[in-house]
Amino acid sequence: MSTELFPKHYPIDASGWLEGVRHCPSPNFGQRPSGSAISLLVVHNISLPPGQFGGDHIEQFFCNSLDAGKHPYFEEIAEMKVSAHALIRRNGDCVQFVSFLDRAWHAGRSCFDGMEECNDFSIGIELEGADDVPFEIAQYTTLAAICRAVMQRWPAISRSRITGHSDIAPGRKTDPGPAFDWALFLRTLDDHIDASQREGLTP
Repeated sequence: MSTELFPKHYPIDASGWLEGVRHCPSPNFGQRPSGSAISLLVVHNISLPPGQFGGDHIEQFFCNSLDAGKHPYFEEIAEMKVSAHALIRRNGDCVQFVSFLDRAWHAGRSCFDGMEECNDFSIGIELEGADDVPFEIAQYTTLAAICRAVMQRWPAISRSRITGHSDIAPGRKTDPGPAFDWALFLRTLDDHIDASQREGLTP
């Protein structure tokens, strides 16, 4: 498959920021605990207000500037301090909020493979969407490109260590939800890896 189908490549700079995307630094992050190796990627979804797409409410939420008076739901969440490393919009555009080297506040109480507090060792990627609304092909393509860059930088993140929020916080979280097509995403990821290798973008 030609890399023309995968025009997006996202190098990660020395400070943990993706190149070629918009940066919107969030204050909601911390240092990873000493000895915590980055070894997990968590897929989420988010829409603000719920089920509505577009606008800058998600960015405001992650940057602690959401106007609670704009929507009744915002009154419930405006004081929360949360973030993700990056957000993928419906059109496939990416916004990064936290360096991958730092600990974003995306997972909450969580456990993967017997290890608790997944924020310590994971990267969190939000997709603009909802549990029951199909995601866009552009989102799968961008997610695959970012995952490939992350996997190259942190090889401990394998295909089996890309998971959903619902898998690390069962009963508490439901995203990315049944509308997220894991089979399609993994095929897209594999195709992107194959194409990148043929183009010499990976060792």
